[in-house]
Amino acid sequence: MKKLFGGLFQGLFANEWWIEISTGSPRCTYYFGPFTSESEAAAEKPGYIEDLEQEGAQQITSIVKRCGRPDMLTVEDDGPEGRGGLPSPAFSSQI
Repeated sequence: MKKLFGGLFQGLFANEWWIEISTGSPRCTYYFGPFTSESEAAAEKPGYIEDLEQEGAQQITSIVKRCGRPDMLTVEDDGPEGRGGLPSPAFSSQI
């Protein structure tokens, strides 16, 4: 039963638009959304980038994409120094 509802819930949100922003310093990937359209997400993207720049983030790349909800909204990658080179996931919030 749980699997049925989980699949239904995931299916309802599979067509949402999300902004994915990656930064080189610190090494993180951020997800912002969901948005109901690509144009809505694209219009909001500069504000998120500006916020990250004000926090000191560098080497910022971003895309708007259509997908299901990410498992995590913020994923930190500490690189070789942290956890033996494995990514260190971190939650900024839950959906």
